[in-house]
Amino acid sequence: MKTCTEIAVFEVTKENLAQVIALSESLFSEINAEQRNIIAHEILVKTDNCQEVCWHLTWANVDAVKASEAKWPSYPSAKQIEALVGKKYYYGHFVRAL
Repeated sequence: MKTCTEIAVFEVTKENLAQVIALSESLFSEINAEQRNIIAHEILVKTDNCQEVCWHLTWANVDAVKASEAKWPSYPSAKQIEALVGKKYYYGHFVRAL
């Protein structure tokens, strides 16, 4: 099965940036607690605007994404992240074209 790449870009105030990064790492661990769904990840900050944060995640496959989406409300870190994140600019999943 093909891996799946997730790109999510969102706004975070400077005051909340460190906490959102730490919570993101916790969230990825929660998602991987039962099985390794996320096989690689990066948390990126836009070069000219440190309030724009990007998750670049590599998922094991599309089924891993779907399973995690169904469990999203049950992840403790997800609720905390949602409370700290401002505008959500972009969110999408991609698989290799070939």
